[in-house]
Amino acid sequence: MSQTDAPETDARAARLELERLLAAGPLPLPPGFADAVERYVALLLAANHDLNLTRVTEPAAIARLHLLDALSALPLVDGLLRSDRAMDLGSGGGVPGIVLALARPDRPWVLVDSVRKKADALRAFVASLGMSNLEVVAERAETIGRDPAHRDAYGLVTARACAALPVLAEYALPLLAVGGTLVAWKGPIADDELRAGRGAAAALGGGVPSVRPSGFAELGGHRFVVIAKEARTPERYPRRPGEPGRRPLG
Repeated sequence: MSQTDAPETDARAARLELERLLAAGPLPLPPGFADAVERYVALLLAANHDLNLTRVTEPAAIARLHLLDALSALPLVDGLLRSDRAMDLGSGGGVPGIVLALARPDRPWVLVDSVRKKADALRAFVASLGMSNLEVVAERAETIGRDPAHRDAYGLVTARACAALPVLAEYALPLLAVGGTLVAWKGPIADDELRAGRGAAAALGGGVPSVRPSGFAELGGHRFVVIAKEARTPERYPRRPGEPGRRPLG
């Protein structure tokens, strides 16, 4: 924690820093967003004492590396979300999923994390925040990708710091409806990873990955990799749990 060691104090400081960061390039946010995201940060920091949900705990770092980093995807999300459900893979402490769901409360979101304690914490956050547009699922991506309730069901899948691109493509593309899109948060991405991601996407029904800037200089080398789903994923994917990571496609 920061020197104050007080979640509410740190959450207010993170909110003020986010407002400063957004002042130069404001994003369209709903009424009450700042209050809601401040409450979320306080919940995250309080739970972090026991659950180790995030290593980023200084207010200025939370504002930049969690909140702004999540919100920087809004120009992409707004062009993709429409009326379809959205899923966030590997939600951890709720970034970017909860932040995006607070920013776009009129859209249904599903947060997925394979660690049950983290999923339970996410459910507690959702209940405390009174979020009716958000569901939490505790399951591995490879398993949920074979569930008829979720396969081919989403217009948007987001993932931040989840896996290398070829692995992430196998996690996400089976979940997308044809015409849906994967938006992955990445730092500087090596040519080898991008090349392997291109091969994996092709095998899974995806188009050619494109790299997009974050749009905020404060985020440094952060960027997005975007993959559109152009055809149905073959039934053999995703492979059994653990296999995409052990033997990546591409």
